[in-house]
Amino acid sequence: MPVLLVAGGSRGIGAATARLAAKHGYDVAVNYNANADAAAAVVKDVEASGRKAVALKGDMAREADVERVFDDAAKALGRVSHFVHSAGIVAKSSKLADASSETFRNVVDVNLMGALLCCRAAVRRMSTAKGGHGGSIVLLSSMAAQIGGANEYVVYAAAKGGVDSLTLGLAREVIKEGVRVNGIRPGLINTDIHEPGRLDRVSPSVPMGRAGEPDEVAAAILFLLSDEASYITGSVLNVSGGR
Repeated sequence: MPVLLVAGGSRGIGAATARLAAKHGYDVAVNYNANADAAAAVVKDVEASGRKAVALKGDMAREADVERVFDDAAKALGRVSHFVHSAGIVAKSSKLADASSETFRNVVDVNLMGALLCCRAAVRRMSTAKGGHGGSIVLLSSMAAQIGGANEYVVYAAAKGGVDSLTLGLAREVIKEGVRVNGIRPGLINTDIHEPGRLDRVSPSVPMGRAGEPDEVAAAILFLLSDEASYITGSVLNVSGGR
């Protein structure tokens, strides 16, 4: 049975991915950092779909936590064959000149350093060159990486630009070791990552005229994880309503 580990799987896009994955036959490890109740609710929904699930606490920007979460997922469910990195923060919106160096570090650590640490852990376990059986990885980037996030999220955009580069470079590095790596660039999505009022303010700028829903992003993630995307690696798919 395929086993999916979702970093940042307790809320938003990560939670939607975990729930949809269960309907597609995956057992799911739900990683969370702070909200144990939200993670437990996702686990309950996965189990209601007839699949196994476990909630695993860990800060996926910390090396020791990353390694422990991957190991605990394997102990609970079996070899992790699929991985989604959905852990992310934007911090308070501001212009770059008004942001603190602490904000720089936090945003880069969670969004980019965390992705690097998680990808390393995943490849070490999936790569056929390292004794694994192959696998599939999907990284959550953002349309901010292309738009730039001016006046709000330049730091976040820069970190997500790094995720785009990681996706392409790692994909080319490990494809002959049985591991596919792809990315998703969500646009404006209806999750609690946004400050109050931002969805209403920004939605008119979306060509489709609305914010997207987490389930719409999750469907794209499940496609890239699946064997239906067997000839796709190093791609980053925009799920953005045309933005």
